[in-house]
Amino acid sequence: MKYVYILQSLAGEHFYTGITDDLDARLSKHNAGAETHTSKFRPWSIKSYIAFADEARAIAFEKYLKSGSGRAFAKARLYFARHGPGRRPTTEFTADNQLKLRE
Repeated sequence: MKYVYILQSLAGEHFYTGITDDLDARLSKHNAGAETHTSKFRPWSIKSYIAFADEARAIAFEKYLKSGSGRAFAKARLYFARHGPGRRPTTEFTADNQLKLRE
């Protein structure tokens, strides 16, 4: 299983998008300062994540989220989505291969 994740800095309005096999271990690395790109904005929390059974699809989605239109999508649908305590947004692909946000 591959996870595409979005982190939010607890020190400000900074976000980071990545991909991993292990969300908890990856978050620990970001918060330990082991990643140079995220070390200056620690601590981090997981804002959203999407699980993929297909690794190629996960890589493509991460690449999309790092593009201009992908950042706009994430900002509108994933960064500032309002959810109850302990809830995170989930997404699914529809039959016609479109990404859909489920609240």
